[in-house]
Amino acid sequence: MATEGGGKEMNEIKTQFTTREGLYKLLPNSEYSRPNRVPFNSQGSNPVRVSFVNLNDQSGNGDRLCFNVGRELYFYIYKGVRKAADLSKPIDKRIYKGTQPTCHDFNHLTATAESVSLLVGFSAGQVQLIDPIKKETSKLFNEERLIDKSRVTCVKWVPGSESLFLVAHSSGNMYLYNVEHSCGTTAPHYQLLKQGESFAVHTCKSKSTRNPLLKWTVGEGALNEFAFSPDGKFLACVSQDGFLRVFNFDSVELHGTMKSYFGGLLCVCWSPDGKYIVTGGEDDLVTVWSFVDGRVIARGHGHKSWVSVVAFDPYTTSVEESDPMEFSGSDEDFQDLLHFGRDRANSTQSRLSKRNSTESRPVSVTYRFGSVGQDTQLCLWDLTEDILFPHQPLSRARTHTNVMNATSPPAGSTGNSVSTPGSSAPPPLPRSNSLPHSTVSNAGSKSNVADGAIASGVSKFATLSLHDRKDRHHEKDHKRNHSMGHISSKSSDKLNLVTKTKTDPAKTLGTPLCPRMEDVPLLEPLICKKIAHERLTVLIFLEDCVVTACQEGFVCTWGRPGKVVSLNP
Repeated sequence: MATEGGGKEMNEIKTQFTTREGLYKLLPNSEYSRPNRVPFNSQGSNPVRVSFVNLNDQSGNGDRLCFNVGRELYFYIYKGVRKAADLSKPIDKRIYKGTQPTCHDFNHLTATAESVSLLVGFSAGQVQLIDPIKKETSKLFNEERLIDKSRVTCVKWVPGSESLFLVAHSSGNMYLYNVEHSCGTTAPHYQLLKQGESFAVHTCKSKSTRNPLLKWTVGEGALNEFAFSPDGKFLACVSQDGFLRVFNFDSVELHGTMKSYFGGLLCVCWSPDGKYIVTGGEDDLVTVWSFVDGRVIARGHGHKSWVSVVAFDPYTTSVEESDPMEFSGSDEDFQDLLHFGRDRANSTQSRLSKRNSTESRPVSVTYRFGSVGQDTQLCLWDLTEDILFPHQPLSRARTHTNVMNATSPPAGSTGNSVSTPGSSAPPPLPRSNSLPHSTVSNAGSKSNVADGAIASGVSKFATLSLHDRKDRHHEKDHKRNHSMGHISSKSSDKLNLVTKTKTDPAKTLGTPLCPRMEDVPLLEPLICKKIAHERLTVLIFLEDCVVTACQEGFVCTWGRPGKVVSLNP
């Protein structure tokens, strides 16, 4: 494993690391934190989170950064590797009483130099819509906590929509909101829309349209994170019960499931082309799940504690349609091979998506993803063709991935047994929504996607009259009975109709849902470095740098090879 020797070196904080493409370097002048730069006492506080947005202005410095520390929320101009951070001039700063920010997300679709929409979730269950440029507070959702009293664990805008957003709670529920609707003055009543194995979806039953539009109950225990696929059509959720569940978001259908090796799953992300999902959690592992095949294709062991964040790096994902280049080549060779930049990331994605039509060509594929954990370590992983392509013998894959002789995590699992559905590949994608700087091609397209095509399958349920809903549900349920199993169109106010079938952990382990350690290739990290004193809570890959943050409240910038310039205040 690519770690340093024992003793003092193991406890030393690293400020740089080298991969095949070159040297990554910590830029101390680019560190963001509270203005007084005093480390935050993280005891009992919620994780520090970071969100980015690009305002698409003409200045060339349109990046903006939001992060939360304890009760505080900051909004800064992000200068990255170009200039030193100026902590004395936050654009906006907010201090909350009685609750703490837990997560946030910008709407990239509507962001301009004059206005930006930022959603903020809180520990007491509320969600706030603010504009940190205008310094305005637009709306507060779930203000009286009538919808859900538990902590908000994840909030995201629905891809392609200017008004729809999804909120997950530690109660195990998710809610779909529309910023244009109110939440009502009484607790909502619900009507069952669809029920499947370990999940149920309800619509809000009221005379006039109100929030939430939909309520999802997924699995058992907290819903720790969710992520939309790059094309916005699928939703991956990870829960405290240890399950990854992937839904078709528009049709509200379960596409596939995976079970952790042990404990809960805490984080999830999609590959830039939407073909693979990586999860991390309390088994100290990263697990790679194939969306197309509906199965675990690899696990990675490098962390010594819970994995808190996983993220793909679209800028070092490599696809070569010529003769594959061996990884033992010189650094200069790989520098020529890997070109950083948004154009490279987009071209990589388009070439990945059309791979099936060029099977006769020699193709060399490497996906790069990273992970950070409570062990304060950053790991980078390479997912290569010997793992991705099942026609190669497993023994060869094991040789290429250097199987560790370390002790495996404890065998054991709990939760529901869910059969893996058949494969269904997503269509080629126009762009990657996994990039922090996602933008639309032109301003004129905004009006066409407000509540349109992407979310039509979901939002239509909220606009139908009760009579129309009942009739339409009956028709669709009849058509989908063969594939969905437990589907009901009956009206019900009961909220806990999720099928809860307990299974023996020994029966789950060793199945396609949760293969044994020896049944799948075991990845070793490309690098594994201790980079903080406190547990790490953020990992974001940008074009010219990598951004990490720890529970002390420091947001750090790591310059990519060849991208570091002398920083001017």
